[in-house]
Amino acid sequence: MGCFCMPKGQRKYNGTQKVEIIKRIHRENLSFKGASREYGISDRTLRDWERIYWKEGEEALLAERRGRACAASGTQKGRKPKLDKQIEEDLIAENQRLRMEIDYLKKLNALVLEEERQNRKHK
Repeated sequence: MGCFCMPKGQRKYNGTQKVEIIKRIHRENLSFKGASREYGISDRTLRDWERIYWKEGEEALLAERRGRACAASGTQKGRKPKLDKQIEEDLIAENQRLRMEIDYLKKLNALVLEEERQNRKHK
């Protein structure tokens, strides 16, 4: 296989190049440091490519992963998806109920502890 040595300014590798580099690292038992020097790519990037290769397969390296995720894919970061108004109201009500329950349990626990302390004094 040929070397994919890129000019110094080029930093974008297509999926085929990534797969070939990772396969060569495995085939020739190259270290990440050695491959890093040879290809002019950081060893961290090579490790990331290898992790993707083993975890998700060759196809994952062939897919473009740069930039923001498409909003249609449902994996958009940042903004939270809008909830249905009724669901949002139900969640707010449940949150309030749970907070009230926690407050009640704290007060009950304080009363029980106070009662136990009173019983110890009288003994």
